Amino acid sequence: MSLDDAALQGLMEESADTHADAMRAARRGLAEVVEHSRDDRTDPEANRAFAAGRREVLRKSLVGVGGVAAAGFGAALLGLFDMPAFADQNTDIQMMQTAASIEALAVATYKTALTLPFIGGSSANSVVKAFATMTMDQHNQHLQAFNAAATRLGGKAQNNPDPKYAAVVKAAVPGIKGPGDVVGLAIKLETVAAQTYVADVSALSDLQARKVTASIMGVEAQHVSILLAVQALLNGGAPQLIALPPNAAALPAAAGSVGFPDSFYKTDQASPAAEGAVS
Repeated sequence: MSLDDAALQGLMEESADTHADAMRAARRGLAEVVEHSRDDRTDPEANRAFAAGRREVLRKSLVGVGGVAAAGFGAALLGLFDMPAFADQNTDIQMMQTAASIEALAVATYKTALTLPFIGGSSANSVVKAFATMTMDQHNQHLQAFNAAATRLGGKAQNNPDPKYAAVVKAAVPGIKGPGDVVGLAIKLETVAAQTYVADVSALSDLQARKVTASIMGVEAQHVSILLAVQALLNGGAPQLIALPPNAAALPAAAGSVGFPDSFYKTDQASPAAEGAVS
């Protein structure tokens, strides 16, 4: 099955524009993150008390999620909040480190995909290869932005992949047989990223950190929408309909909603603050 080069080129250009706008907003916010963090650290006792209180809120929110704690993983996750490695760590820093770990995994996954003959090899569609390369580069820039925020807030950079989803990717890679499999795996990772950043925006204490996260969140959400649309058309045997502007008369009835399945963005797949944190 071949893909429409011109249509995918249009999607790439739109993604690049959104990414560029987001990164401009992220860079403007980074310097302000530092200033706000310095203000926060002028009263260490108050900062520790606030962090402890917020960890308790996050702990209770995890317990309240149906089935999570009972599944065992949730119980182990709750224990992270009480470990010495995280006890005195600013929760905003943890969120930035976990976000960085998600981005590191995305970079590694796209890099692996590009070693596959039908994605980055001689038999690959040139536009598909360019799209994967561009998206990998965007995730690398997001990784750098989150690590810059983490280190400027006084934490360490996190360049290792998210431990939970690294295992998911490792298990999925042997079963990849074609472009559709790669798209499916990419949707899973992009969804985790977008939902995590949605959740983080409501939990971050620093206004500028929220702005940085929200700007990147929009790029990940766009990736999800594009990939969902591509997946639907690939599965439906109609790759020629991937076009901007679309041929509305030829599109299936679900075309208007397939890229946006939910009225409000869910957060059930969001990674907790400490999942990818490093002390």
